Amino acid sequence: MMKMLLPRLVLFRKEVVQLWKAFFAPETPLYLKAATLFVAFYLVNPIDIIPDLIPFAGWVDDIVLVPMMVSWIVSRLPVPARAYAGKYGKTVDGKARRL
Repeated sequence: MMKMLLPRLVLFRKEVVQLWKAFFAPETPLYLKAATLFVAFYLVNPIDIIPDLIPFAGWVDDIVLVPMMVSWIVSRLPVPARAYAGKYGKTVDGKARRL
């Protein structure tokens, strides 16, 4: 179980950083920026699908849904926004290259 959890946790951390940087990229579509704000709002909002007052079940929806939403948004980022969020510099011909 832990062998599967640790790589996913590292990937989630990278996706959150990429999403944060892509949020400020002008190439990122408005609907993805709105979805990013929705995920952040859902995380801090006290109204959840399952209330957090239920000790374990209330946290499970946050632990499952937030990484799924972040992965979905990152998978739909256009190539220029991914390059902007990455460490590669500008995008040329649809591929990220260091210039």
